[in-house]
Amino acid sequence: RQVGDFNPQNMANTVWAFATAGFAARTLFEVIATQAQRRVSGFNSQAVANMAWAFACVGWDRRQLFLELGATAAERLLYLNEAEKSQLYLVALYVRIEWPDLNFPLSSHLESFKAAY
Repeated sequence: RQVGDFNPQNMANTVWAFATAGFAARTLFEVIATQAQRRVSGFNSQAVANMAWAFACVGWDRRQLFLELGATAAERLLYLNEAEKSQLYLVALYVRIEWPDLNFPLSSHLESFKAAY
């Protein structure tokens, strides 16, 4: 299968799996990043959060992808669950990016972390 044939979930799952394994397949990530930027409007909230997390984990250095994922997340703000918000919050801290249209109330993230531990 060609990456261009992947749906948003396939793309997010692929980069998430590689990032989780600690393997940054640079060429694959380049192709998926290009496809994701072209088709980011079709991503659901989970795909946005997982994609952002995966690219942050491998040290992705192209800010434009993060900016576009953040803008898409902001459009889906009502659909983001607490885990996705926390994931995006950590990505924003890690890659040192500001998404002005995303509100990350600290109290909800602290509650999320308390519940996890």
